[in-house]
Order: sequence, then C-alpha cells, then structure tokens
Amino acid sequence: MYDYIKGVIEYVGPEYIVVDNGGIGYQVMTPNPFIFSAKISEQVQIFLYHHVREDIFALYGFETREEKALFTKLLNVTGIGPKGALAILASGQVDQVVKAIESEDETFLVKFPGVGKKTARQMILDLKGKLENIVPDYFPNLFNDGKSSARTDELDEAAQALKALGYSDKEVQKVAKVLQQEELTTEQYIKKALQLMLK
Repeated sequence: MYDYIKGVIEYVGPEYIVVDNGGIGYQVMTPNPFIFSAKISEQVQIFLYHHVREDIFALYGFETREEKALFTKLLNVTGIGPKGALAILASGQVDQVVKAIESEDETFLVKFPGVGKKTARQMILDLKGKLENIVPDYFPNLFNDGKSSARTDELDEAAQALKALGYSDKEVQKVAKVLQQEELTTEQYIKKALQLMLK
C-alpha cells in the first residue's frame, strides 16, 4: 500500500494530476485537481490511496492525511464508491463533512453530488462516532467538560482504555462526572470507572 508520493506536478486536468517521480509519471485522481494548478513544475507531497479491483487500478491523492482518512472511511459506506467519495471531498471541507455526520445533518449531506437521502442516512449510520481520529479537535473530551484539571491526561487515557474494552462513549460519559471530582492515576481511574459501571 502506498502512503504518499513526492514529485513534481507535470500536468493538471479536470479529473487527475500527473506527478513525476524518478522519471515516471503517476496519474493521481484528486478531489479538486485545479487546486494544484499553481504548483505545476513544483515538488509536492501527495498522500495516496491505492484502489485495486478486477477492472480498476487507480491512485487517489490528497493534500492531507485527514482527507485521505475521510476518503477511506467513505468507501466503507454502502452506495459510495471512489468517484462519490471524491465528489464529497471536492465539495466540502473535511471538518464540515465530519460535523454533518456527527450532528446527523442530512440536509447538509444531500447537497453533495450523488448523495440522496438514503445515502446520507447510510453515511450517518455507518460513520457516526467513528471519525474522531480524523478531526479530533471537533470532538468534546469525554472526561473534560472544559474545566482545567491537573489530571486531564490521565482521564483521557482512561477514556481511551475504556473504549478499547468495548464501552461506548455514552457509557463512559455516565461515569465522567464522578471521576472528574477526584485526582487519580490512569489505572485508578479505570478501576473506579469499572466499579461504577458494574454497579
């Protein structure tokens, strides 16, 4: 699997760009190729997604890892293929798309080309709660309600550990207020949370 390519932009077209790397021109499909127009003959770094099917062997490229990550997530949604995912990324910013999915804003999602009500609903069903690693700043801290705490890092680590154990955000939030009242180590927070959850 390719992660990225560094090379010189040789061509910008309506659907793809060509990146020259070591004398080989790589055709890379991007959400909006024309944003690279000002970078022709310049060296760039493009994050790649390598799409392989029986009849397709294609490279999809993105300016940021966040774009690439959201593209990959969108491909897991029933009814959305590479072209549909590219159209969504071309029409909206990553944080806008994530915010719309998390807030179940179907009205916003159906504005994207090829996205009807059914697909918008599927996007929400498949992706809500699974995009935290793409735009972490958008998501409220599970254990920190905005108040400063000397134990914020330990609380964060405890929250991640509880989620790794299979507890949902909702379940973690239920015990969050109690845990915020105490200053403990990560391990102690986890033990305390488990005790509260098992009551």
